[in-house]
Amino acid sequence: MKRAIAFLTAVSAALMAASATADTKGEIRIGQTLPYSGPLSGFGAIGRVQEAFFNKVNAEGGINGRKVKFMSLDDAYAPPKTVEHTRKLVEQDEVAVMFGSLGTATNNSVHRYLNAKKVPQLFVLSGATKWADPKGFPYTMPGMAAYETEGVVYAKHILQTKPNAKIAILSQNDDFGRDYVAGFKRTLGPKAASMIIAEANYETSAPTISSQLAMLKGSGADVLYGVTLGKFTSQMIKGMAEIGWKPEVTYVPTSASSITFLEPAGLENAVGLVTSSYQKDVFDEQWANDQDVKDFYAFMKQYMPGIDTRNSNYAAGYMYANLMLAVLKACGNDFSSENIKKQAAALRDVKVPLLLPGVMVNTGADDYLPFQQLMLRRFNGKSWIAISDLIDDR
Repeated sequence: MKRAIAFLTAVSAALMAASATADTKGEIRIGQTLPYSGPLSGFGAIGRVQEAFFNKVNAEGGINGRKVKFMSLDDAYAPPKTVEHTRKLVEQDEVAVMFGSLGTATNNSVHRYLNAKKVPQLFVLSGATKWADPKGFPYTMPGMAAYETEGVVYAKHILQTKPNAKIAILSQNDDFGRDYVAGFKRTLGPKAASMIIAEANYETSAPTISSQLAMLKGSGADVLYGVTLGKFTSQMIKGMAEIGWKPEVTYVPTSASSITFLEPAGLENAVGLVTSSYQKDVFDEQWANDQDVKDFYAFMKQYMPGIDTRNSNYAAGYMYANLMLAVLKACGNDFSSENIKKQAAALRDVKVPLLLPGVMVNTGADDYLPFQQLMLRRFNGKSWIAISDLIDDR
């Protein structure tokens, strides 16, 4: 009996040792879901550039001698697909972390699952406020400025530059739209009741938003706050041109500013749009000689030759990949899920390539918001030009 116990103890110790060895010597497995197909397929550029980025990291020796295995699957922005692929990545591929998956509804579909499994859901590409809840969901962390933060910044700009504005709001009828509008109205404060003269929303299943645009034009508003995404951004811009409506200022979310969404509407129709960013615009001439931008173009030339870099999602994906790299480098030789989460929540004044001057990433055990400063930009028909200094949402 004693020999049997001793044998089992030895086997158990061997298995534990093997497990520890696998954790410290094996590859670093990163999972992701993105829409490579469907109406939001333009965001697939994020995963493509990140795959190239981690290929570069591996070619240069990996991280502390360990190679990265990056697995990005197409969920077509459909929550059932997100669930299917995420479970595969966690249970079959045994990823240590889920990184940079896109969307509010899609990430929400695996939110509880990943926290129950204690697999970090890092740098979620959605600005919903719910992702920054370290007490309720400690394994989830946002990767964007909160949608409410953007709403705050746009409202501050209106109060500063056009305090007598007559505002119309068009928003998507989901958490994405509601968060943007909540921050916007909260910042307008008591003035919201008199400044906002018309509101309309749309369902993501709607074929068009023509009726909403006609109603908002009829209100006489001179400022439009257009909280749209994907094809609805294109429809909004083109639809406004078709009915001859040109408000003095039209604000759109950062996630709606990609050339992928502007071109179908006609770039000439997008002139004057205002959005925000915490990232350098790689097409803006003011950054032409910036070292971060030079490094980005050199990377694209070597690892993704022939790609049309006008899709701003390539630059965004590159920036987020560098942020993930910073977390992994901070892990030392411990790439367990637990330590990856710990390091992601302990970033201090981290300067990530392509962030605007003065913007640094800071996180803490009780503060998961990585970005809280934004700069406003206006589209001139070719690129987005800065029109403000950094604006803080606090």
